[in-house]
Amino acid sequence: MASPKVVCVFLMCIVLAAPLITGAALTCGQIKVGLAPCLAYLQNGGSPTPGCCRGIKGLVSSATTTADRQNACNCLKTVAAQIKTIKQANAAKLPSLCGANIPYKISTSTNCASVK
Repeated sequence: MASPKVVCVFLMCIVLAAPLITGAALTCGQIKVGLAPCLAYLQNGGSPTPGCCRGIKGLVSSATTTADRQNACNCLKTVAAQIKTIKQANAAKLPSLCGANIPYKISTSTNCASVK
């Protein structure tokens, strides 16, 4: 029988993934969870991990509407401002290093209202 911790983690994954599966709007919490593996790269440079790149590509494929992309932009902008150790240059390079096309610069100065 699975331990209660394993069951809890499994249920959390289902809860976090459900809006992505049903096409509901992306939340900042979902974006943060998906991109958590990128934090070491954003702070220290080097190469992003495969988990980080999966998170970036998942964000791109999930953000299908203008509202989703603007919400993702605002979330990334807020996180970049809150975590002072994130290097803006690393954030700007991340999408291309992962082979993902994010139609805006990941930066605290991005005007997310202009994202289409």
